[in-house]
Amino acid sequence: MNGRAVPAPLLEVKGVTLQYKTKEHLVTATYRVDFEIYKSDRFVILGPSGCGKSTLLKAVGGYLQPTEGSMSLNGEIIRKPGSDRVFVFQEFDQLLPWKTVRQNVMFALTSSGKLSGKAAEDKAMQYIEKVKLTKFADNFPHMLSGGMKQRVAIARGMAMEPEVLLMDEPFAALDALTRRKMQEELLQLWDDTHFTVLFVTHSIPEAVLIGNRILLMTPHPGQVKGELNSDGKDNVGADGRKLSDRIHDMLFADQIEEEAAPHG
Repeated sequence: MNGRAVPAPLLEVKGVTLQYKTKEHLVTATYRVDFEIYKSDRFVILGPSGCGKSTLLKAVGGYLQPTEGSMSLNGEIIRKPGSDRVFVFQEFDQLLPWKTVRQNVMFALTSSGKLSGKAAEDKAMQYIEKVKLTKFADNFPHMLSGGMKQRVAIARGMAMEPEVLLMDEPFAALDALTRRKMQEELLQLWDDTHFTVLFVTHSIPEAVLIGNRILLMTPHPGQVKGELNSDGKDNVGADGRKLSDRIHDMLFADQIEEEAAPHG
């Protein structure tokens, strides 16, 4: 014992089962999921399509209540949306088309009541500068590329200075080169401000690059398969395998065993 205090988790997810209704069925999206996120974590939820990743993000955002279990932020149960949790989605149309870059970022601040007037504009420009779009502050969304629109969405989210930035496959709709550039820019932003991010993806390379902690989810209904740490590099571990290979094997081990099993 060295007497050093262990920090309390920023976000706690305990035994969370999430369900939603369709016209025909009651769908169980996740089943008894547990994880903790600490301040400044780059926490990635990785799993196949349909494993409940985005549903978990919506629940953390306060838009869906667990059927079982609980979610808490700073020790307070999450019961509704709040400005302490801000989303960045993959869709390019998440910006208001009739507002400029500056106005889009300002709008988040003024509509939430965080800031107004010159203070809101100064804060907006501070984060527009961070995403390298100062020269485009007075441009409208239709004048921007897909990558630039995502930078505006990230600036808008970060300007709110939330406890957790919730990113739902934010780069999935971009071409491969732009996607890689955006991933690197996100990491540069994190180096600058050490914000806490909860990032959802189904891409193993993206998870390895972005996350310092990676939560692996099983196929539907999503359960926790395991958790791995990453330093942003696909290094070879003590077992002689790359991190991405270990993740692949963990995610698909059951499927591989099933395919390899003899059929009667």
